[in-house]
Amino acid sequence: MRLKHATKLVGLSALLVFLTGCATPMPRKDDPHEAFNRKMYAFNEFADRVAIRPVAVGYRKITNPTSRRLISNFFANIESPITIGNDLLQANLKEALKATSRLAINTTIGILGLFDPASELSIEASDTDFGVTLAKWGVPEGPYLVLPLIGSTTARDASSFPVDRFLLDPLSWYASSHDFNLHAEYLPTVAYLVTLRSSAIDAEGLLEGVYDPYVFYRDAYRQRRLYKIYRGEPPLAVIQALQGGDDLDDADKLLDEQEKYEKDHNKPTDGGAPGKQ
Repeated sequence: MRLKHATKLVGLSALLVFLTGCATPMPRKDDPHEAFNRKMYAFNEFADRVAIRPVAVGYRKITNPTSRRLISNFFANIESPITIGNDLLQANLKEALKATSRLAINTTIGILGLFDPASELSIEASDTDFGVTLAKWGVPEGPYLVLPLIGSTTARDASSFPVDRFLLDPLSWYASSHDFNLHAEYLPTVAYLVTLRSSAIDAEGLLEGVYDPYVFYRDAYRQRRLYKIYRGEPPLAVIQALQGGDDLDDADKLLDEQEKYEKDHNKPTDGGAPGKQ
């Protein structure tokens, strides 16, 4: 019964987070650098509001969904060596072969990756990185960190950044092998980052009504990394550890805090209009 209850609770938490945005994942208590992280979170939020997001909004205004999908496909194809390299480092030859097949098919038949015929051939996309590689080989996660302009990470994931972004990333290879005026060799990397930020705009509604966005981002990041490490199927015991171990009462406490926030800010909790009973 305990196992069944825990499974339902985890499922409810995920549903609330990713479908309604009305509650955050149950908070982890091991955030030793929270004071620093909150300052960096505030800095990143300011930088995004005044500089990064406006560029992404402008990009969406001059493109349509079809062109954005083609551009996203193109960059996803270019970044494939990061996944292929890490699949090999993880000794996951099956996934490495699948990712290599996708790269070959989409680069040729898919016209440099603009189209995705590999998915139509049931060769589904998956991605991994050096942080997942380190986790596979037993490197501990380390403390949660928020870094300037990078955002949510951990000590393990931050240490993996140079491998993915300098050794395995074709965009970095391109920039390091060219030297244009005004550092124009970095324009492809900037364009890639703009497409990533643009795609995130559609998910911004998840933050509406969240009483503590910092906690939302922190715990959502940890959940996403957990599912990536276990390729979408983490053991229940690992999920429970992520959610605070056996202290399942945290869920009720979290929902109480959310309801209090909505009441204090005159936000409806039952789908009605604000201010109406």
